[in-house]
Amino acid sequence: MHVRQILNSKSPEIVSVTPNHTMVEVLRLFRENNIGFVIVARYPGECLGTVSERDCCNAVAKYGTQAPAMRVSDIMSQRVATCSTDDLLPLVMAIMTERRTRHVLVMEGDNIAGIVSIGDVVKYRLEEAMRTEQDLQDYICGVSYH
Repeated sequence: MHVRQILNSKSPEIVSVTPNHTMVEVLRLFRENNIGFVIVARYPGECLGTVSERDCCNAVAKYGTQAPAMRVSDIMSQRVATCSTDDLLPLVMAIMTERRTRHVLVMEGDNIAGIVSIGDVVKYRLEEAMRTEQDLQDYICGVSYH
């Protein structure tokens, strides 16, 4: 499966924040949108970095009670994991494993096409496993084979 196929089945909305947002504002966005990852940008299509739940946890561990009021620019990750819309799902899984991240920014040339999360990967791998299981059961039972 290509990354493009995953993006086609998802909402095209990409949530972003500015570098001046605070960590608390980002956490509220996470809760309101049921997400755990945002892009940091000054204008649409830009990517200065990203902020994940893990970045927020690391900030609290490092800065303590000061962390919630800190600016996104101080806690964001600037080393962003990316892939292409033409990449296959196993490559995205390898990127997630190697980079120890749950989100990969999907690029189409210089444009941000979307985000693939570990939840998206699990969903599609589960569907694939269930289809394979059903195909094997059909084969064993002689269903749809003549």
